[in-house]
Amino acid sequence: MRFEPIILSLLDTDLYKFNMDQVIFHKHTDLSGEYYFKCRNAGVVFTPEMAQEISEQVDALCRLRFTHAELDYLRSIRFIKNDYVEFLRLWRPIREYVTIELLEGGELSIVVKGPLFSAMQFEIYLLEIVNEVYFRMAYDYDALRRSAEERLDQKILDFKSGKYTFNFAEFGCRRRLSREWQDVVVRRLAQETGHCVGTSNVWLAMRYNITPIGTYAHEFVQMYQGIDSIPLAFTNHHAMQDWYEEYDGDNGTALTDTVTTDLFLLDFNRSMVNNYTGVRHDSGDPYAWGEKIIAHYKKFGVDPKTKLLLFSDSLDFDRAQALYDYFKDKTKVSFGIGTFCSNDTFADALNIVIKLQYVNGRPVAKLSDTPGKAMCRDPQYLDYLKRSVEFRLQREQNA
Repeated sequence: MRFEPIILSLLDTDLYKFNMDQVIFHKHTDLSGEYYFKCRNAGVVFTPEMAQEISEQVDALCRLRFTHAELDYLRSIRFIKNDYVEFLRLWRPIREYVTIELLEGGELSIVVKGPLFSAMQFEIYLLEIVNEVYFRMAYDYDALRRSAEERLDQKILDFKSGKYTFNFAEFGCRRRLSREWQDVVVRRLAQETGHCVGTSNVWLAMRYNITPIGTYAHEFVQMYQGIDSIPLAFTNHHAMQDWYEEYDGDNGTALTDTVTTDLFLLDFNRSMVNNYTGVRHDSGDPYAWGEKIIAHYKKFGVDPKTKLLLFSDSLDFDRAQALYDYFKDKTKVSFGIGTFCSNDTFADALNIVIKLQYVNGRPVAKLSDTPGKAMCRDPQYLDYLKRSVEFRLQREQNA
């Protein structure tokens, strides 16, 4: 692979990284974080050449700075505040925060440690780098690209023919085949389908004058587990409260499954139901989840048709259409589609993640509504978190 920088702009990341970071910048600059990489695919081997290329790409990433035009674009987003943009004028990714090693058997180890407001920004950049290096070096990239083009052509035809009728956002940064391919995908879906309402990729949103889309990720709720004064079973409450205070009801799609949706709903009270425009699904049965959320809205006398259900869990276009057909007459519905936009080829996509595992030296975890999605380096802590959640659920349900 001939060296060419993969990341050309610090905007080449998901919008929610800036959203979350702004809250941290205003409220929690004392937090430090540790992130760990994991490849969930069986049998994937990274070579020494891949590890070297990844390391050099991270070196190049850390030489980037925000340009004046990029800062002006961030400032134009209605809920991004000027003092945070001025902080980003000074901010840079620091190479010393990232450790990359190739372990026995071709296992890739990446660890990011540093102040949370800085460490958290590496996740998407690193996943973009790892994906592109792997697919360019492990496969015939030109053949992958031809396969991706054929599948994208078919998706666009399916929208034009009326097979697909739903609106969606492109969420493909973390699993993309390459930077140049995601660029093509976003441009064509936005210009040729009439149904792509935006992208999570801020750089491409700016490039093609489309809406940048995103609220927050699991790590935002997880980080509250590392704050001593907050009981574990109330982290959703404090996360949503800080978010509402920061954005004053704007930018309000809540993620439900960091410590299970059942626990989330205890904190999603009448005030929060009214404050947030909708909720996002990312694990568990989407149909059962949707019905549960609709019933919760009705409990507080809120018309579900005034609220948004955003589905984003491993969606392809057929699954999204089926969900749309089921829920479209019950509520507002939209979708975030990632891998099947940006890396749909004849080869299996990498199922790679970089997850927050420690905050201020304390373990943190995501429980989710799908047990297999849990990732925690401290089994004792994970068990303690589960018991804390179960205790609060039992106590309040029996009250």
